[in-house]
Amino acid sequence: MAKISPQEIKDLMKSTGVGMMDCKKALEEADGDTEKAIVILREKGLATQAKKSGRVAAEGIVTSVVEGNVGAVVEVNIETDFAANNDEFKAFVAAVAKTVIEKNPADLDALKAATISGGDKSVEETLQDLFIKIRENMVIRRFVRMEGVLVPYVHGGGSIGVMVKLDTDLPADKVFEVGKNCALQVAAMNPAYLNRESVPAEVIEEEKKIMMTQMAEDPKMASKPEQVRAKIVDGKVGKYYTENCLLEQAYVKDDKMSVQKYVEASAKELGGKINVVEYVRFERGEGIEKKADDFAAEVASMAKGNG
Repeated sequence: MAKISPQEIKDLMKSTGVGMMDCKKALEEADGDTEKAIVILREKGLATQAKKSGRVAAEGIVTSVVEGNVGAVVEVNIETDFAANNDEFKAFVAAVAKTVIEKNPADLDALKAATISGGDKSVEETLQDLFIKIRENMVIRRFVRMEGVLVPYVHGGGSIGVMVKLDTDLPADKVFEVGKNCALQVAAMNPAYLNRESVPAEVIEEEKKIMMTQMAEDPKMASKPEQVRAKIVDGKVGKYYTENCLLEQAYVKDDKMSVQKYVEASAKELGGKINVVEYVRFERGEGIEKKADDFAAEVASMAKGNG
C-alpha cells in the first residue's frame, strides 16, 4: 500500500469538498492514485462532482489581448501579489502577449528566444533584467495564440483570462457584445467543453459507470428494472452536458435560455450568422503547487490519531 502524505489528503479535500478521513481512506483504497480516489468518492456518493484537482493559488497575471484578427492569452507567474502589481511587471506581461501576437512562436522556448515586442533583447533576457529589479522569481507559464473574429475578456485584474472565437458573417464590432457575454460565461462557469460533440466518448462512459455504480448501491434504485435505470442514466448524462458544455449551459444573464439560444437570438436580431467555435480560459495559478503550510502538519497529526 502506498504511503499517503498529508498534502495528498489536503489536495483531495480541496478538489472534492469531502472530509479528511473519507479522503484518506479513498486514497488508501486507490493506492495513492488521486483520480481513482475521486472516482471512489463519487461512487460512494460523497463527492457530488469531480472538480479539477490542483487549483492552488499562485500569483501573477493572466492577460487576453486582440490586435486585428490575432489574439493571445498569456499567463506569467510571480511569487507575491505585491510584485504582481508592479507597473514594470504588468508592462512585461503586456509585451509578452504582444510578442506572441507578432512573432507567432511555436512553443515557450521559441517565445523566450524571440525579441520582445518594443525592445531589442529577447523575452528571456528582458525577464532576467526585470528579475534583478524586482528580485522575485518569474515564470512565463503558458500562452495560446488564436486567429479570426476574437473577443477577449480579463477578470479580476488578471485572475482569469478568456478568449472567444466566433464564426460570423457580420462585422466584428457588431458581434463584440455577443462574444463578450460568452466570454463572461466562460469566466464565471468554467465549462469543460464547447458542446456535447467535443466531449470524449470515454468521459461519458466513465460518467455512466459511476452513475450505475451509485444506483447499484442504492437499495431503492437497485430494485428497479435495468431499462428504467438506463433511462435514468440517460437523463443524468443530459444534465452532465448542461453543466459542462458551454453552449448547453444556462446563460448567466438569463437562465431561462441556454448560451446557444442566446447566441441564436442575437444572430437573428443582428440579421446574420454567429457561432461560437472555440474558447480558451486560463485561471491564474491553476495546477501550481505552493509550499505546504501549517495545515499539512495539522492533517498529519489528525490522520495519525485516527489511522
